[in-house]
Amino acid sequence: MPSSAATRRLVVGISGASGVIYGVRLLEVARALGLETHLVISKAAEMTLGYETEWKPDQVRALAHTAYAAQDVGAAIASGSFKTLGMIVAPCSIRTMSELATGVTTSLLTRAGDVMLKERRPLILMIRETPLHLGHLRTMTSLSEMGAIIAPPVPALYARPKTVDELIDQSVGRIFDLLGLDATTTKRWGEDLAQGRRRPQPPAANPKTPKR
Repeated sequence: MPSSAATRRLVVGISGASGVIYGVRLLEVARALGLETHLVISKAAEMTLGYETEWKPDQVRALAHTAYAAQDVGAAIASGSFKTLGMIVAPCSIRTMSELATGVTTSLLTRAGDVMLKERRPLILMIRETPLHLGHLRTMTSLSEMGAIIAPPVPALYARPKTVDELIDQSVGRIFDLLGLDATTTKRWGEDLAQGRRRPQPPAANPKTPKR
């Protein structure tokens, strides 16, 4: 685990897959947690923001501590000497996933992800695609073997979400869990949910000495 300020520094990538709102919400939560975020948005992600949300690219960049152009391969996050807690790609497109698996990177987003792998830092990929063919599955296996964490944004219906925002918050919270951070947006089984099994309570102390 990196020391000093690096423990509060997170790289965030937003690629062009459907679900860019996950990346936006992740930046909002990271700010609430006091994290220093370093953001790179792909050109395809900028287009998808317009298709799926009311957010403008500049508004999303304003949520981050530092934002970089997608082709700025000389940026700080392109170097392993720039210490960070890790990187989250939310969402992660199949193209981004494939570049990371081969090491043939064409943008700052995938270069930053490659840095995480080579430096043995957490790289969390919210891969957004379905159905998956065998090539996709093999690529995910390769990335997992290289140390990446494959974490698709799967809805947690046991939390009984009533809105899309609640679905998003649950998935984003679980991603922060992977970094050991509590985003406070997660409803936890056995803790917050009445229908979940509660933790077993320790037996009450018996002041009387049992007879032998």
